[in-house]
Amino acid sequence: MTDNGQRATGKRIILVTGGGGFLGSAIVRNLIARGESVRSFSRACYAQLDAWGVEQVQGDLGDLTAVTMACRDVEAVFHVAAKPGVWGSYQDFYRTNVLGTENIIRACRQCGVQRLIYTSSPSVVFDGGNMDGVDESAPYSACFHAHYPRTKASAERKVLAAAAEGLAAIVLRPHLIWGPGDTYLAPRIIARAHRLRQVGDGKNKVDTIYVDNAAHAHVLAEACLKKEPHLSGRIYFISQDQPIALWEMINRILAAGGKPPVTKTVSPAVAYLSGALCEGIYGLLRLRREPPMTRFVARELATSHWFNIQAAKTDLGYSPIVSTEEGFKRLAEWLRAQ
Repeated sequence: MTDNGQRATGKRIILVTGGGGFLGSAIVRNLIARGESVRSFSRACYAQLDAWGVEQVQGDLGDLTAVTMACRDVEAVFHVAAKPGVWGSYQDFYRTNVLGTENIIRACRQCGVQRLIYTSSPSVVFDGGNMDGVDESAPYSACFHAHYPRTKASAERKVLAAAAEGLAAIVLRPHLIWGPGDTYLAPRIIARAHRLRQVGDGKNKVDTIYVDNAAHAHVLAEACLKKEPHLSGRIYFISQDQPIALWEMINRILAAGGKPPVTKTVSPAVAYLSGALCEGIYGLLRLRREPPMTRFVARELATSHWFNIQAAKTDLGYSPIVSTEEGFKRLAEWLRAQ
């Protein structure tokens, strides 16, 4: 190894945290297709990554020593790994999302990593109301109803602070990632098909992003940051650039999974009260499993949240490479094969 993020062969090394995950593996595939030498840092070992010839380092993001070892001889880091979800211990979310990001930043500085691409979330600016075409100037929410957006906002601030202090870094905010290999969004919707209720009138629109488009945007961001260091410290929303009615999106995922559409409805007020009640009961009984409804989910299901991605188009040259229609075709094929 050399000390500038390159192997003796001259190939640079790219680290992807969570390289075996849904988005992480898509980024890894993209990088490999470009001829990059890739290393993954995850808690588990993945046979697929071995098959692709990816170097795997196992460890916990909360362990600075393990993170530093993973960052040695690395030129750029895609920090994708995170703890998602709407329920659970604050400490668990904090350890992975905040402390883990702090450790990545420390390791990047110590190991001389030249660029950091951080995967954030639009939920950091979601205040429970409609967000129609908002851009990156939107402020962080003043009131979070879940630990995930709270800790992601804290982590994002730390990345931006590090960028202000000299670490070359870009923040990306993909919204509702979906597609083949999805282990979170589509499976959750399909598993709840029999008890889903439309919240509100169903007209609220949302942005989504097909997984290959999200990976494409990440790789573009790193390449652009290398060529144009002045982009460091910037935030970019990324999406399909095609807002869709939320309940149309849900019904299309259900259809791809061979399930009937949602037909029953509930008012936003009832959904929110239900969420508050469920949180109270689950919290009192210290139940670890996710409640059937939470205040955060109730607000998300009842409101519009789509974003102006002009900045990503202008600065990164981003545009979707897979259409929504083609994405649904691929998702249905994948679900049938399961």
